[in-house]
Amino acid sequence: MPRASVPDPSARPVPASSAVRPATGPANPGAPASGPHWPDAEQAHPANAAETAGILRGTRGTVVPVGAGTKTGWAAPPTSCDLVLHTGGLAGITEYLPGDLVVVAEAGVPLSALQQTLAEHGQMLALDPPEAGATLGGIVSANASGPRRLRYGTVRDLLIGVTVVLADGTVARAGGKVVKNVAGYDLGKLYTGAHGALGVVVSTTWRLHPLPPARATVTVPVPDSTQAGRCAVRLARSPLTPTAAELRWDGAGSGGALVVLFESTAASVRAQAREAVALLGGGTTGDDVPAWFGRRPRGGLVLRLAYAPAALPQVLDALDALGAPTQGAGGAPAGAHVTASACTGVAYAAVPPGADLAVLRAALAPYDGSAVIVGGSPDGTAQAAGAGRTAAEHWGPPGDAFALMTRVKDRFDPGRRLSPGRLLGGL
Repeated sequence: MPRASVPDPSARPVPASSAVRPATGPANPGAPASGPHWPDAEQAHPANAAETAGILRGTRGTVVPVGAGTKTGWAAPPTSCDLVLHTGGLAGITEYLPGDLVVVAEAGVPLSALQQTLAEHGQMLALDPPEAGATLGGIVSANASGPRRLRYGTVRDLLIGVTVVLADGTVARAGGKVVKNVAGYDLGKLYTGAHGALGVVVSTTWRLHPLPPARATVTVPVPDSTQAGRCAVRLARSPLTPTAAELRWDGAGSGGALVVLFESTAASVRAQAREAVALLGGGTTGDDVPAWFGRRPRGGLVLRLAYAPAALPQVLDALDALGAPTQGAGGAPAGAHVTASACTGVAYAAVPPGADLAVLRAALAPYDGSAVIVGGSPDGTAQAAGAGRTAAEHWGPPGDAFALMTRVKDRFDPGRRLSPGRLLGGL
């Protein structure tokens, strides 16, 4: 019989004073502050799942979970925040089975620290979001990924187990420690991208991959959006197995470059690089990626776009229509500057602060497209918490699934106390 949650008998309430502190700054050195938009929130720094559960049982106000704070602006600002719950203290790698290619690690473990441990055994977690210091819980909650999504997938493909603390303090587990696990509901996918609005992720279980022994790259100039789309389609339909295919786009008139990364044995990457040059009608080969590869653009408002992969040319044209790529505040481009995963339908774009997002979203709609704000501000500086934005401005139209999302939110958080207002439609 499917089992969605199991109460943890060890998760007893703890006195509020042991883990919750007034809003006088972070209790742990180096821990992120609540941010300028939550100045009156208390700070909680649990050290384990039991303390996390005790805090949620022992408090009644609204709670916003935060990891390293690298993706706070990826969701709409909360409508209320009485308590910021920092998960950085949950920082243990609790189980690692190299022979099974599986690792269990708590939510506060930085991805970089986990990768270092795995590399000692010739293995890796095939996630590569570029945010420095990002923790596993934050990566799950924001559904963050990088160039390797083309070959290995995203969080939903690599996360095989999760432990969360629900709004009432119940500790719930889903998934297991085997890759082909069919027991119970796959709640890991539900919590992926939920921004802490359905529960606090406290532990994660991942499938791993061997570190590739060699790499090769092919760099192809793309003078216009049509050529960019043509290269992406040819690559996607070919028998080649690239790890990533990243496009840098500097706007109409400037064009861009497509970098295709191959990772495998030395003989394989050399052979595939040669075939890619022939397939794409030219290009230069190398063994390393450029500095911009996999990075999010900066300046103005930064958007995450999702769309049907074949619509890449139309998406680039829609972004170009926002304005010419002239210099803006702080030297940032005032027009769209884009990095895209060319074959997966995901792109990040820095657009002018005054860009009409309603027009852009309407242009993307025929291609099953969306444009979500993930950072930036009118003066080009970082805006971690997205002050002054409504959920509608942040996410765009809620779409046909909003009624279902509302029922899910009400089921898991009937009091609307976890990250209130952060999700699509202000949930």
